[in-house]
Amino acid sequence: MKYKLDILYLVIPCYNEEEVLPETSRQLKEKMTSLIQKGEVSPESRILFVNDGSKDKTWEMISQLHQEDKLFQGVCLSRNRGHQNALLAGLMTAKNYCDMAISLDADLQDDINAIDDMVVQYHKGYEVVYGVRNSRETDTFFKKTTAEGYYKIMKLLGADLVFNHADYRLLSKRALESLASFKENNLFLRGIVPMIGYSSTNVYYARKERFAGESKYPLKKMLAFAWEGITSLSVKPIHTIMWLGAIVFLVSVVILIWSLVRHAMGETVAGWTSTIVSIWAIGGLQLLAIGMIGEYVGKIYLESKERPRYIISEYLGDGDANPEDKS
Repeated sequence: MKYKLDILYLVIPCYNEEEVLPETSRQLKEKMTSLIQKGEVSPESRILFVNDGSKDKTWEMISQLHQEDKLFQGVCLSRNRGHQNALLAGLMTAKNYCDMAISLDADLQDDINAIDDMVVQYHKGYEVVYGVRNSRETDTFFKKTTAEGYYKIMKLLGADLVFNHADYRLLSKRALESLASFKENNLFLRGIVPMIGYSSTNVYYARKERFAGESKYPLKKMLAFAWEGITSLSVKPIHTIMWLGAIVFLVSVVILIWSLVRHAMGETVAGWTSTIVSIWAIGGLQLLAIGMIGEYVGKIYLESKERPRYIISEYLGDGDANPEDKS
């Protein structure tokens, strides 16, 4: 069966990736050329790198790639906006030209051979295709345990996440246009994309080791990203604090009754230890509750300002015209 030649854009966020760009661009060019030669995608398909305010020579290398081969395009953000905003900037740029877009990281730990399967699933009619890891054998015990635990916690909190899926996915043009309607500044795309709906399926692959450079997600950033996902997608933490507060209140009532009974029986109540413990326990709970509520209030504050999530300072495309400078 001969498919219509649809335009594919590969969208790759980059932050200080000068060590991996030469090999990444080589492998992606081979993959895209292969897809074009097999008639799976249009010759107008492109590889779009997004420079997220890199401090090294990443943008200079992207510019050089574009000058040498128009298959490569580039978007340069005015400053570092974080992985999710950089990814969104690339996707929103690509949606103006493509029929489908696949997002992936610059280190190519996500097997690019899965791109072929994603395109096949797209031609079958799926508008969202998730790249899902088939195992976590390459992860350390700590990372494997915490990552799998995180997905379970998110599901418990009511977030609709695809298990073992990060940001390696295919989105059709219609899905990209629907994604553009989500205006929140606190971005957590792996939680937002399932909200779009439309027909979806999974493609499974084995994750590789990073072949060069360093991970841009150390433990501190991973924890911050996890917290961003929880507070962006669910209000259950606030509900949990409310119920915990109710339980502590009931326990305090029971302790009060017990103390009155002991006093009526003429028995001396053990003094300051229980009092101090109660004060610290309730005080800690109150601070935790205030902090949790403050986190949500802070997000509301940032959303109400409606600041742009990113600003594009330079675009290297077929026409070298900036399609959308901010969003």
